Amino acid sequence: MRFVTKELPMDNATVSQQEVVAALEAPADFDFDLPDPEDKGIEEGAFQHQLDAVWKICDRFDLQTDIWRGRVLRAIRDREKQLGEGRGTGFLNWLKNREISKSQAYNLIQLANSADTLIEEGQLEVSSINNFSKRAFIETANSAPEVQKLVSEAAQKGDRITRREVKQLADEYTAFTSELLPEEVKDKAADGSLPPRHLAPLVKELEKLPDLHLTEITKEVAEKPDVDTVKLMTTEARNLAKYLDSAAQVQTIRNGNVEIEMALEEALRLDCINVAADLVKQATNIEQIVGKLYTTWRRMGKAVDRLYVETGASNPHLRSLLACLETLSKDTIEVKLDDAGETIVRLKMMTSSSEEPKQ
Repeated sequence: MRFVTKELPMDNATVSQQEVVAALEAPADFDFDLPDPEDKGIEEGAFQHQLDAVWKICDRFDLQTDIWRGRVLRAIRDREKQLGEGRGTGFLNWLKNREISKSQAYNLIQLANSADTLIEEGQLEVSSINNFSKRAFIETANSAPEVQKLVSEAAQKGDRITRREVKQLADEYTAFTSELLPEEVKDKAADGSLPPRHLAPLVKELEKLPDLHLTEITKEVAEKPDVDTVKLMTTEARNLAKYLDSAAQVQTIRNGNVEIEMALEEALRLDCINVAADLVKQATNIEQIVGKLYTTWRRMGKAVDRLYVETGASNPHLRSLLACLETLSKDTIEVKLDDAGETIVRLKMMTSSSEEPKQ
């Protein structure tokens, strides 16, 4: 397996045509001697190690290639903005000729922007990019600046950075710095008895809750700072967040003058918050489905009217289709839920607006 290539300089300097040609024609190559998968004489550990080494090289090359592709696409897009005509037609044609979708193009541009930002801000040395997997680099670029700094420092020490390392450092930063976690919990995280990977999801859920609902959860975690309690409180915080979010979306609740906070407290006291959360979630779904049903029903009625006007006796098959489906556009909709017709749902479409319902 041989790929002729050469790494281009990873900085923001202009790359001349001569440099590009030289990079493409240079005799540097990938010449991988992959182990024979049928060779029983190779130990499994050695087999895996050889393949992993090759994979890392390909991963590094893939990342650098995509960064440069992003820079190229960014240059073409910006040129089109400044000098082009036709609202980006030149850029879109460039993508079309190279079979690149618009979403792929902007993902590559975002990757290039992230790389340049990390380098320009001094967060990352150019040479350290080789220590990242592609997905880890993207994960780092989307992380908080503090996490970017931690990851970059690890990369500049020569550590191999995968998504696992990025997530681990992000979890540690969250566990040690979040103001939502009690000191007892942070102390446990610092001495290693409470893994940060369990605390990060808890913080994520706590951030969604108003201050009123934080006290009891953080109090319980502080009293018993162990993994089981953290997992339990994470689930409870998630259900609370779902409950509050769903309740805010249900128009029936808003119009009913329900004391949603008091209902929440009662559900917590009775230990039925999961059922209450599911109830308001299903209420949200019902309202959304009804709204969509009404809109679709109106559209179908208009389509039936149009087709009726545009057809006649000379179009018996279209008229047959129309007669069959017209029943779904009437005031009473009837639908069989099974082939045998044993279960039938009938819906009466009625509105309270000044507009008369469709006949």
